[in-house]
Amino acid sequence: MGVAYSVGEVDHHYTFFVQWSHKMNTKDKKKARRPCRYVVGDKNNNRYLVLEKDKVNAINKLLIKNDSPAANNWQIITVQDSKRRQSVCSSEGSEVGESDDDLLPVLCDHSHLLDDQHLERIAVHMPARTKGYKWQLAYSTVVHGTSLKTLYRNMSGLDKPVMLVVKDMQNKVFGAFSTEPFRVSGSCYGTGETFLYSFSPDFKVYRWTGENSYFVRGHLDSLQIGGGGGGFGLWLDADLYRGASHSCPTFHNPPLSTQQDFLVQDLEVWTLRN
Repeated sequence: MGVAYSVGEVDHHYTFFVQWSHKMNTKDKKKARRPCRYVVGDKNNNRYLVLEKDKVNAINKLLIKNDSPAANNWQIITVQDSKRRQSVCSSEGSEVGESDDDLLPVLCDHSHLLDDQHLERIAVHMPARTKGYKWQLAYSTVVHGTSLKTLYRNMSGLDKPVMLVVKDMQNKVFGAFSTEPFRVSGSCYGTGETFLYSFSPDFKVYRWTGENSYFVRGHLDSLQIGGGGGGFGLWLDADLYRGASHSCPTFHNPPLSTQQDFLVQDLEVWTLRN
């Protein structure tokens, strides 16, 4: 049975658990199985981090060692109790579903790249705080043309996670989930919830390894996701036409595209609807 952590108002605990959990989760990769999950949730900021049940005892020890008042605001409840509370607190009085199928992303706009099977596979790996929300199209090469500047302009004013979807000329679909909208920046941004993914030939997700924090960095002439070791996990040029994907320490991913250097056929960016 999964459990959920109700959290107080402290941001630094959330950041710490994001970094700590991904380090713990990368230590045991022997068994490919769907983990029992629990949630670290921030009541005030509606942020959640999905972890495995076998990390509960370790987190308990960390909280016991922390005597700060903020740490005392945390408590352990079952997932069912968590859902029950969400249902009671819902302004619409609707009950929260018990299955992940009820929490699949709902696209408000037509996608040229994603179908229901894509969404079902991606949803399992997305942060719990994004589940059950509708997604709207923030940028599309079909609708808005091929320009990284336009992509950045469409992202301005957003403060929610985004999902990048790329289809190369070999019809391979891949992309990235970013906890922050894409923007021009002087340094890297994002959190350990950022990940890369690929659908071909089989769906795979490449999560943060903890080796560095080169999550996302935006330049006027390129967008970079993942890095270190001389290559980017995913790189796109200013025209969103040429791209590259190399193995990188941030995610330990293989090249996402058919070839390390690829041409973009279509590209979309989705974000949570306000």
